[in-house]
Amino acid sequence: MDKFSGLVHHVEVTAANVHDVTVVPRLLHGEEEKVWGDSGYLGADKREDTITHNTQGKRIQYKINRRPSQGKNNSTRSKGQIKRREREKSSVRAKVEHVFAVVKGLFGYRKTRYKGRRKQTAKLHIMFALANLFLADKRFCLAV
Repeated sequence: MDKFSGLVHHVEVTAANVHDVTVVPRLLHGEEEKVWGDSGYLGADKREDTITHNTQGKRIQYKINRRPSQGKNNSTRSKGQIKRREREKSSVRAKVEHVFAVVKGLFGYRKTRYKGRRKQTAKLHIMFALANLFLADKRFCLAV
């Protein structure tokens, strides 16, 4: 998702047995300064196939949420600090979830109905394109 427009710029559809972290290089276009993700993307910055620098040569910062179990053995004070940092990461990630709310709630996409990833990919590309149009129109109407 683009930081400035709030629109989806890339959709990647995989089989259910493919882990999220393996598709990170295909989701990045090289202009990113920061990458935000949930705990499914832990270790994305350490993978050898992941982009570590953007096209300007700056290092990409990966802001990946921790798993809830990763902070259990810390002191009470550090637990509070960790919780604040995780909340900050989640608040940024929540913007991406708005697009999924449009696709699922407004367009009624709840589960896969087609056999074959090719058909599913086509349907999801159409759904996210429509979601982009809906969100762009919504922002335009609010600006006027």
